[in-house]
Amino acid sequence: MLRTLDAHFLEIEPRPELSGLRRGLIEFGYFVAKEARACLFVALFFLAVFTVPRAGVLGVPRYDALLIIAIGIQAWMLWAKLETWDEVKAITLFHLVGFCLELFKTSAGIKSWSYPDFAYTKIFGVPLFAGFMYASVGSYIIQAWRLFDLRIRHHPPYWMAATIAVAIYANFFTHHFIGDFRWYLAACALGLYARTTVVFRPYDRERTMPLLLGFVLIGFFLWLAENISTFYGIWRYPDQMGAWQAVHWSKWSSWSLLVIMTFTIVANLKHIKARVHVPAP
Repeated sequence: MLRTLDAHFLEIEPRPELSGLRRGLIEFGYFVAKEARACLFVALFFLAVFTVPRAGVLGVPRYDALLIIAIGIQAWMLWAKLETWDEVKAITLFHLVGFCLELFKTSAGIKSWSYPDFAYTKIFGVPLFAGFMYASVGSYIIQAWRLFDLRIRHHPPYWMAATIAVAIYANFFTHHFIGDFRWYLAACALGLYARTTVVFRPYDRERTMPLLLGFVLIGFFLWLAENISTFYGIWRYPDQMGAWQAVHWSKWSSWSLLVIMTFTIVANLKHIKARVHVPAP
């Protein structure tokens, strides 16, 4: 059924007779539907995060149950041909990158946050399911790229994009020792992607949006998801140990920068790279 829906999204016939309010409502409806479909892994995974009780399921601790569910969702999407092996490899890379970050941030010397519950599948205090929270971002971008028939105009040279992505990732580690350079990196990204636009098709016509706006919007929704996750005690920041409080808004910028890094990896997938326009020097 989902593959049939995907085929419909990708084969919409032009309807030049549509105009005005009717066109706007139809395009908005299809935009919402495609966004919901692109969030398939995200929605199923976080549904499990928010519904699996803290006590676990049938004697299986919560974190272990979430790992089993996440692997099951990923396997089902691959079996149903909703993702390709190349895309799964990229998503696995997101998982590893995120998990390494989690290991560092939860280490005894840093303690930026913690996972308080017991699990058999914890490594140095980090449950293995945690990497899927980062992989879900990559899954969303990959799915959205296909469903919206995305193209990128005026993408910066790949070596520049890779350099800023590596610097962003490194800053998540080094700011504990040599200062936080996120705003300098954000300024560099602003200059690097200032001319870059996303061409997407919500219905039968192409629309454009600044790529930077996309980074910020995705970062905002990740920040909201983080607030909900900490409210349910999936993980906790030190200032949330006594009583829950909202995650500081500065984390929004961190998530937006992480989206830039994730986007850079996705943009290097072979079938996606063909739709990225890099101006000649």
